[in-house]
Amino acid sequence: MHGKTILLIIGGGIAAFKALELVRELRRAGARVLPVLTENGARFVTPLSLSALAGEKVRTSLWDLEDEAAMGHIQLSRAADLIVVCPATADLMARAATGQADDLATTLLLATDTPVLMVPAMNVRMWLHAATQRNIATLRGDGIMVMTPDDGVMACGEFGPGRLPEVPAIMAAIAAALGPKPLAGKTALVTAGPTHEAIDPVRFIGNHSSGKQGFAIAAALAAAGARVTLVAGPVALPTPVGVTRVDVVSARDMLAASLAALPVDIAVMVAAVADWRAEAAPGKLKKGADGPPALALIENPDILATVGHHAQRPRLVIGFAAETGDLIAHAGAKRVKKGADWIIANDVSNGVFGSDDNHVHRLGSAGVEDWGAASKAEIAARLVRAIATEFPA
Repeated sequence: MHGKTILLIIGGGIAAFKALELVRELRRAGARVLPVLTENGARFVTPLSLSALAGEKVRTSLWDLEDEAAMGHIQLSRAADLIVVCPATADLMARAATGQADDLATTLLLATDTPVLMVPAMNVRMWLHAATQRNIATLRGDGIMVMTPDDGVMACGEFGPGRLPEVPAIMAAIAAALGPKPLAGKTALVTAGPTHEAIDPVRFIGNHSSGKQGFAIAAALAAAGARVTLVAGPVALPTPVGVTRVDVVSARDMLAASLAALPVDIAVMVAAVADWRAEAAPGKLKKGADGPPALALIENPDILATVGHHAQRPRLVIGFAAETGDLIAHAGAKRVKKGADWIIANDVSNGVFGSDDNHVHRLGSAGVEDWGAASKAEIAARLVRAIATEFPA
């Protein structure tokens, strides 16, 4: 972020006070911060405190004679490397989504070709309202990055999604938005998490996959400029910035969503898909004198093999192999059988599921590379750097 200019628009919400901490952290990282305070934002944060932290004049009005003498809002909207709206209220996002320009903030957003990152914060019911979700979809479709808010207790006492993300998460999103875009113009499909195969209305066959590695890869691909579709099994993780998420439950659901995402340039199949399913009983299976019911297992479709041999096969297909023994041998056989260019292999017998760390090997036509132990975020970043070498500018 050093040497970058951030135009920070502060909307009107109780979370506005956290914008002051964000300004301080951005300054510490070497960024210049140009603050814009909405009329409602000024009810929570004073121009004086904001100016003192930013070291810059605070802009509040579209009708400032001195600033607007030379169409200052146009210059301001294009003077930054990134525009950050924090907090982005439901009202501010609604007006931006419909192209309104009736104050300084919305005029700046409409008059710019600078990348925009919105950091929402609002009441849980406002966040979940169909109108807000439509507006978010519109903003994302227009190329605006919208973070997913945190879950937690609201100032109003309600609980759920809508809390402003913590400042370190916002800083990470800003860093990603400002980073190089070696995969700009490329499309990617990522699968993540487990699948759940119903046995009856209350039970399922599944596994311990947390989805963390797949979500980290989706985030890293998006940060590198790719347009990412993330097909996620049943996990409770926030959607990475700039990623289109499709939630599924079963292996057949995941296959259908993956095929619907084709064609893409890159497929990274990280999900721990259940190999088998059973015909689900219509009612809850009960204990009986005859002992446990016999389950006839049916083999699930192989999503990686289907994509690896598809008529619309992505240029680069990457699979994951979670093994508990003979790691390299099993992963190598899987790569050939399923038509993958690379297999990322990891031993899951040592507590990898649910952890923030991993130890992987990359297997390709050139051989095996031991990438060693690292955080899942670091592994995702390294994988995306490797992917980028396959798509030179």
